[in-house]
Amino acid sequence: MKPIPDLDKLEKISRALGDPYRMQILDAIRNEPEGVTCNAMVEMFNLAQSTVSHHLKLLVEADLLQYEKEGRCSRYFINRKTFGEYVKMLKGF
Repeated sequence: MKPIPDLDKLEKISRALGDPYRMQILDAIRNEPEGVTCNAMVEMFNLAQSTVSHHLKLLVEADLLQYEKEGRCSRYFINRKTFGEYVKMLKGF
């Protein structure tokens, strides 16, 4: 049996994608070349700031999002490289 490369990474990404709110967050960010702030997402989804921050943290830990600090805020962007690698790993199945 051929071993699966980066199985831990595959699992972490899959878990991060397993939540409907995280999928909605990714969808909201993917077409925004300037990125999206946490505060903007709180307004978009009508969720508590702590809940949005938790979802963003998991997406960043899975390397699906990158962020830039802007003072006290952060602006989030899709990490297209990780998505490409994820698709490539899935194609191995």
